Amino acid sequence: MWQDPIVGEVRRLREAHAAQYNFDLKAIYLDLKKAEQQSEHRKVTFAPKRIKPDKSATKSAISV
Repeated sequence: MWQDPIVGEVRRLREAHAAQYNFDLKAIYLDLKKAEQQSEHRKVTFAPKRIKPDKSATKSAISV
């Protein structure tokens, strides 16, 4: 089966990074947030999109 070398490299790096923190998800998260805070890259945020409920789906769910 063909394997993408870029995907393989990303997976190896992710595995090595996780191993540094003994695969502790909270420690990995805190490290990534720290790196994000120290980064000089501009951060972009978007307002959440509100989805209007489908009235036909609501009626059928209530009547069941």
